[in-house]
Amino acid sequence: MTTAATVLAAVTVLLLTSTITFLVLFLTGRKKLAEARREVERLQQGTRRRRRGVAPLAIKTVFHTADMLINKGLGAAVRNSIEDLAGWAQVERPDLARLTADGKVVIVFSDIEGSTEANAEMGDRAWVRLLDKHNKLIQTQVGKHGGHVVKNQGDGFMIAFADAGDAVRFSTGVQEALGDNPKWQSIRVRIGIHLGTSVRRGDDLFGLDVAMAARVADQADGGQTLVSRPVHDALASLEDVEFGSPREVALKGLPGRHTLFPVGAADRGTLS
Repeated sequence: MTTAATVLAAVTVLLLTSTITFLVLFLTGRKKLAEARREVERLQQGTRRRRRGVAPLAIKTVFHTADMLINKGLGAAVRNSIEDLAGWAQVERPDLARLTADGKVVIVFSDIEGSTEANAEMGDRAWVRLLDKHNKLIQTQVGKHGGHVVKNQGDGFMIAFADAGDAVRFSTGVQEALGDNPKWQSIRVRIGIHLGTSVRRGDDLFGLDVAMAARVADQADGGQTLVSRPVHDALASLEDVEFGSPREVALKGLPGRHTLFPVGAADRGTLS
């Protein structure tokens, strides 16, 4: 057999394997979706007056995942909360400029590191209870520091602040509350903060700022807050805010290298 024939045979086998895998996922997704729809209809007809509990929430989650698998493809089902929130913001383009007189806005993204694995390890019932506590903590700290929750999806939050100092103090409040407290079952939150130019200056600028904030959060480890250079420079003179050593990183989808700063003088690691 010639080299060309060998390559053609290998490609054919690969395509056949990929097609079979896709069909299996597609058919499995359709089956789960049909089952979820039937269960939702049954619950709507027979349990309208029952107290909302974990089971309906689990059914809703299964329905949503199966629906994403069929209508958006496998890639949509494995996106993280920050990516989903950033994608939503670029489509909806909420009016954040109204929060400040100069039209600038501080964008914050946060989520729980390894949330899918934590859910699998803890089980749905315990995870839902812990997630509810986490979300209340975020909401409390947002309110305490004058922020605005733009969107919440699962364990992920997109938050806007008028002041960079308030955004950093919010993040510090969240990280200190979690700490090593056993009641939080070792969950760790990663937070990214970016100061953006006016969202009234066009969709491109708005989309870039949202993407930047999301990518900053993607670079953070659990229990860590990272900020972009504009945030760092805006707060350089504040005595109650400290930063660790700067890190030069490449951010997915954004050209060039970018300097990020960890919040807290004790954070002195490097990232490439």
